[in-house]
Amino acid sequence: PRITNAVAAATGQQATFHMGDANSPILQPWAKDAIRKRNAATLSGIPGYTRAVSCWPLGVPAFVLGMIQPIFFVQTPKLVLLTWQEGQMVRHVYMNVPHSKTVKPSWFGESVGHYEGDTLVIDTTGLNDQTWVDHFRTPHTDRLHVIERYRMIEGGKTLEVNIRVEDPGAFTTPWNGIQRFRRAEGPLLESICAENN
Repeated sequence: PRITNAVAAATGQQATFHMGDANSPILQPWAKDAIRKRNAATLSGIPGYTRAVSCWPLGVPAFVLGMIQPIFFVQTPKLVLLTWQEGQMVRHVYMNVPHSKTVKPSWFGESVGHYEGDTLVIDTTGLNDQTWVDHFRTPHTDRLHVIERYRMIEGGKTLEVNIRVEDPGAFTTPWNGIQRFRRAEGPLLESICAENN
């Protein structure tokens, strides 16, 4: 089945922050250095916060990779909205259209989508370099290109997202990740970042 308007909550996630892997062989040298500096600051006692702690948008793919809050999906024929409960962050996915010829970099970039059978495919470009790709504070450049493939599995109990990340400015090779969410019932709760950080 296609993804229905539903709340999805991450499975097996803990609200903890870890240090990044500065020895990852796929990181460009400058990205390794940035992670080393952040890790050293964390080890010296400076808290290793994510961007969201300061009420900044998470960006893509961190919107789904580090998820510890529910996501609510709203679908229409021309638009899919993904709303994150924390801070009520919203991503707009424009359906069945090409990318703009010139995309101004932004927090969530420009996301266009289409269905391939029962899989929602979202292609995102035009991301600024102010976010991290994950909750390990891994940097990226404005050349970041993300393709997400959302599909329901386990009889509709689980939403699986396969993520492909390409950014030759930050990584030596494209890489893939998988995130799974359990289906949750109930309303999306109000959680205002400025009141809860």
